[in-house]
Amino acid sequence: MSKAHDPLSIVVAGGGTAGHIEPALAVAEVLRDDHGARVTALGSKKGLEKDIVPERGFDLRMIRPVPVPRKVNTTLAKLPFNVVRAVRETQKILADVEADCLIGFGGYVAAPAYIAARLNSIPFFVHEANARAGMANKLGIALGGIGLTAVSGSGVKGDVVGVPIARRLYPGDEKTQAERKSRACEKWGLDPAKRTLFVTGGSQGALSLNRALAGAVEAITAEGIQVLHAYGPKNDEPAEHESYTSVPFIKDMDLAYALADLVVCRAGAMTVAEVTAAGIPAIYVPLPHGNGEQALNAAPVVATGGATIIADAELTSDTLASQVLAILNDAEILESMKEATRQSTLGHASNDIAERVIAKARSFRKGK
Repeated sequence: MSKAHDPLSIVVAGGGTAGHIEPALAVAEVLRDDHGARVTALGSKKGLEKDIVPERGFDLRMIRPVPVPRKVNTTLAKLPFNVVRAVRETQKILADVEADCLIGFGGYVAAPAYIAARLNSIPFFVHEANARAGMANKLGIALGGIGLTAVSGSGVKGDVVGVPIARRLYPGDEKTQAERKSRACEKWGLDPAKRTLFVTGGSQGALSLNRALAGAVEAITAEGIQVLHAYGPKNDEPAEHESYTSVPFIKDMDLAYALADLVVCRAGAMTVAEVTAAGIPAIYVPLPHGNGEQALNAAPVVATGGATIIADAELTSDTLASQVLAILNDAEILESMKEATRQSTLGHASNDIAERVIAKARSFRKGK
């Protein structure tokens, strides 16, 4: 049993894609570094967390993934059995680490985490980063979780706190930014004097972005612009081109953001928050699937003038090249968009969320 002077034990649950893992780790870092908490992360072998979480220095405990399908299919038929097994695994982990509080961020491990916390009588938070809540987080709220949202109207009842992002992704002072840019150029063989377009499809890549860029890269680089492209580890490696560097996946996003003058990317909640907090203009190409949340995620920063949107169905090489050059070839437009990103409050949530979790954990421990 935990003693009063032992570090508080907090469990974070957010697995599958970087969009669920990164906000969980952003809060985990504050819990550990500022509050001295002992943080345990829940994950599954199916998700990227198996690589990312240990690299950040956190204890990772694996459970069976439980994706909640939106449609009737074979996965839905197996859902009850998978949930029961995953919940039992999670209950054991919560007991083993003597958890004082849990916070979930959606994804494959969130649903069993919420159920297990409820069954073990452990207080838990549900953070919804998207403009429309996913099934797992809706379940968490129904089970009595304390809701926290990035924006109002998401479908999760709770305080609006924004999206937590890692501290290293915020722009540093002039010296720090210059050092990051220098390291980025050295790492990826790029020219610090050139304007840089950063294209990324997120942790999984985006095939439509890759195809559009393949036909646009010559027109873009002909204008003296260099391109850094994260094409996704599951996609084919793009053809080589002058002033063009392609990599499967980028872990050092702080370096990529320090180098970028413009970003072309999907509009997941985490991506929008990171790019906006980094102060970089963007062209968002929302994923046309799910419940339409990606277009809604980008809407606030688009409304302020910090970004534009191209619908996936309208994305062509010509459209991409035209929009990129219209921004990067006009210093006034580029600076106006940068200034607009500074008006956003997205991404400044880590400290607030961590303080709420710590307060609830302390209260819980006192009541044991």
